[in-house]
Amino acid sequence: MTYQHPLAFLLGLEGVALLRAHAGDEGLDRVFVEARFAEVRRLLDEAAPELGDGVETGRTSTVDGYRIWSQTYDDPGNPLIDVEEPVVRRILDGLPPGVALDAACGTGRHAEYLAARGHQVVGVDTSPDMLDHARKRVPDGEFHTGDLHALPLPDGSVDLVVCALALTHVPDLAPVLAEFTRVLRPGGHLVLSDIHVMSLYLGGVAHAVGPDGRPDLLPASRYLAGDYLNAAVGLGLRLVHCAEPRWPANPWAGGPQAAQWCPDAAAAAYEATPAAVIWHFQRP
Repeated sequence: MTYQHPLAFLLGLEGVALLRAHAGDEGLDRVFVEARFAEVRRLLDEAAPELGDGVETGRTSTVDGYRIWSQTYDDPGNPLIDVEEPVVRRILDGLPPGVALDAACGTGRHAEYLAARGHQVVGVDTSPDMLDHARKRVPDGEFHTGDLHALPLPDGSVDLVVCALALTHVPDLAPVLAEFTRVLRPGGHLVLSDIHVMSLYLGGVAHAVGPDGRPDLLPASRYLAGDYLNAAVGLGLRLVHCAEPRWPANPWAGGPQAAQWCPDAAAAAYEATPAAVIWHFQRP
């Protein structure tokens, strides 16, 4: 069990802000540091009673988690998608139409964009509920319930593989990237995006609220840039581009409780922190 307490999260943001100040980040001066000390005292004295108790969180599978998420996943206001999507689309805009696999396609947000750009789209996902949405968004697409470790496609059958915001859920990158490489034709492209490991520690571990009202955490591997790179290079893939887009300024960084109790600390904690990592590889 993981114990999550709202006060612990807010104090953690204060700690990150103080570490940034200690490292010499611009504008985080003595006045800022002393304000953090005062805010920590206020959090302990005033916020703690209002925030209430913490909760023991459970664990859930991606299938069960995304069954719950499927009803709201496409709602506007997902800040990670807002950062990730434009970077991925700029890469896709530079690639010619062909057969495109959207692996872990979810509700089909990238599949829809690929179809609009003239690709013949194939989507694979473990969640039947997410696939229902994808089929409605891309009625001409071909969608399969399947696992990233055993894609239901023949060798060398696609020109492009896209896998967005899903690899954090797998326990080992190598076998999944090997499957992507297997289905790619020579000269084909692989475009990956994932939540950045630094953002996992700023409240970015996905969770779904179970029937008992308790948040259940989805699997979230802590991959470093070298983990993706070594897995891909080990398969003979060539690196074309890597991007680590950062969180933009946001008065709601850290959520409504952070905005209420420690907005300056939250802003300092999130400012310039990478939100996602996006990779573009090519199979020789």
